[in-house]
Amino acid sequence: MKYIFLFVVLISFSIVQAQPTTFILVRHAEKGNDGTKDPDLTEAGTRRAQLLATMLKKTQVDAIYSTAYKRTRNTVSPLATTKGLSVSGYEAFKTDEIDQILKKHTGGTVVIAGHSNNIPWIANYLTGKETYKDFEDSDYENLLIVTVVEKGKNAKVVWLSY
Repeated sequence: MKYIFLFVVLISFSIVQAQPTTFILVRHAEKGNDGTKDPDLTEAGTRRAQLLATMLKKTQVDAIYSTAYKRTRNTVSPLATTKGLSVSGYEAFKTDEIDQILKKHTGGTVVIAGHSNNIPWIANYLTGKETYKDFEDSDYENLLIVTVVEKGKNAKVVWLSY
């Protein structure tokens, strides 16, 4: 009887491990230039943030994360409002934070807003390959959808513009 129990536990564990987690990685929308390190979005950036919320309106989203800057938070705020979710913070370039997000939301869909350098970095970290380079400073339209079964291995990426 204990062998059957062990077999069921192992099968259950392998099924849980095989659940794909989807990351929707988005760079913040167009930012202003107010002379500070934390400018807000421009009018074009506000429109792009609303477009993101419209695009993902019918997509199941389980969590939304943003760096602490106004431009990243305000890029995903319309989506958070639409989904009835709060925006959680994360620190850029911290592998342990990405690992915690992956563990916490295994099998779910997570939107992460970041910057021209850390969004490609997250995609590279999740896929285990150095495929994605920093985005140009003037390039705000990139959206990377990374589906991960096992970090660093079985990951697929769809690269869209919006």
